[in-house]
Amino acid sequence: MTDRRRPMVAGNWKMNGVRNSLAELSEMAKGYDAALKAAVDLLICPPATLALAAAHAALGSHIAIGAQDCHPKASGAHTGDISAEMLADAGLTHIIVGHSERRSDHGESNAIVRAKAEAAARAGLVAIVCVGESEGDRRDGRALDVVGRQIDESIPPGITAAQLIVAYEPIWAIGSGLTPTPADITEVHTYIRDRLGRLIGLERLGARILYGGSVKPSNAAELLHAANVDGALVGGASLKSADFLAIAAAYRS
Repeated sequence: MTDRRRPMVAGNWKMNGVRNSLAELSEMAKGYDAALKAAVDLLICPPATLALAAAHAALGSHIAIGAQDCHPKASGAHTGDISAEMLADAGLTHIIVGHSERRSDHGESNAIVRAKAEAAARAGLVAIVCVGESEGDRRDGRALDVVGRQIDESIPPGITAAQLIVAYEPIWAIGSGLTPTPADITEVHTYIRDRLGRLIGLERLGARILYGGSVKPSNAAELLHAANVDGALVGGASLKSADFLAIAAAYRS
């Protein structure tokens, strides 16, 4: 992480959480003290059923609330879908797009991910574009090629650093307990930043790149202080306030 980019620790609750789960958000707000606020941004992306309530609960806490997905269009006959404009209206500020679980479970292509990132920018929200290779890609030496293609095809050209966060989440590390080495993460993050130059030019210097994949309190300090890592996208460990705050505490001076 460099002084030019303020770090962020984001939590993806995935398909977890009911109304009582918002008590964890309240505990996060209590633990997000002045020193931590000065050091790192916090973001929680709950399931859609909790998004509006979470946005209300987070008012005044400086914890941002985001969504886990959106439809590319602003409105229309798309039963069960939610537009970026609706999410903005609910008080959300960020949208995760292209998570590997969306790509695999719903067959989302790079083109669809790009359309969703464009929708987020259109609605004035920040797109968190997820990229990452499979275990086979890593084993066969194709990790950078796969990530590079995802960057080229999933990120809208001309998007600004203020509208974009990239999350590198190697698929084989998500929820597995396995993590790349800090050197491996630095290699990919540095490659991502350089690759972004093809799409957004000098804006690449201000775009935050988060690492995700089995981030937990015990490894946060080592992973989050690797070069070109601007924070984390946390899965399971974001469901408990104590674990999430312990990860964020890696940025305490």
